[in-house]
Amino acid sequence: MKATIVSDRSEHYPVLLKEIISIISPQYGGTFIDCTFGQGGYTKEILKFSNTKVIAIDRDIESKKIANEIEKTFEDRFFFKNIKFSQLKNLKLKNENVKGVVFDLGYSLNQIKDNKKGLSFSSKGKLNMKLGLNNFSAKEMINKLDSNDLQKIFRYFGEEKEAKKIANKIVYERINHEIDTQDLVNIIDTVKRRKNSKIHNSTKVFQAIRIFVNKEISELIYGLINATRVLKKGGILAVVSFHSLEDKIVKYFFRSLSENKSISRYQPNIIQSEPLFYMKQKKPIIPSKQELSQNISSRSAKLRFVIKKKDFYNFETDVFEKFKSLIEVENISNKL
Repeated sequence: MKATIVSDRSEHYPVLLKEIISIISPQYGGTFIDCTFGQGGYTKEILKFSNTKVIAIDRDIESKKIANEIEKTFEDRFFFKNIKFSQLKNLKLKNENVKGVVFDLGYSLNQIKDNKKGLSFSSKGKLNMKLGLNNFSAKEMINKLDSNDLQKIFRYFGEEKEAKKIANKIVYERINHEIDTQDLVNIIDTVKRRKNSKIHNSTKVFQAIRIFVNKEISELIYGLINATRVLKKGGILAVVSFHSLEDKIVKYFFRSLSENKSISRYQPNIIQSEPLFYMKQKKPIIPSKQELSQNISSRSAKLRFVIKKKDFYNFETDVFEKFKSLIEVENISNKL
């Protein structure tokens, strides 16, 4: 999950940058956490304001190269950690006045073009899709899991209608040889036969594999919970998502903690004394026509944000229960 940029240019375009800066208001100072540092787009903009500090995290160790350059200029105001969202709680932030936490859940052109990562269906060679700090790769997943498990992953994480046929074909083809990136693309093409001209045949399956390999569902949920805990009263939590699964999770988490109601239908007696968040607007912010003209890759971006009303550290949420079916599919990884 990294800052998304234009797919046909080399220049970096942080998505919804003006809107993010307007919402988190770094001109008033404070500490900000950039949870998807990537190429440093949000971080660089925040650091333009002299009374700010940025703590940036990223699971992709390649981001450290860019972080090292920023550290040279902002030695006392910028700090980088190579960790995942779920490890955000390990940061020592007790004395930090955390005014904003931002997530951009897209991917950078550098990551997509990196054949070693194998995120693109045009990549040559072995399947990978590891973004860093992973326990297994796409290669192991595709070549070891059975048809039923692969089918669930493709259906739940990619919303792929031909999930069963594709999974069965993979298992059949791998009897004679290990499946690599182009083998998988060819299998999908054989099954789907160009049934949808709007998107590449492999888009949904590759999305599903990437989500599964990087445990993006649980990482996002842990990220939202951890970010909420470290925010100070009045702090902003802002998330830019790019596909429906991400947006559903963010939307539910924000709304469920912005209303004075029972936190869980499974534990109706647990009630938050008052809403944890103030949601200024329910509808997501989307890219302007001007941004779309400069960066067509931002077309699916949705920005949602909330303001923390109280300095609560511990709070109740049923977000894991709400998305239990997705977590169960993600846990298929325990077989690898």
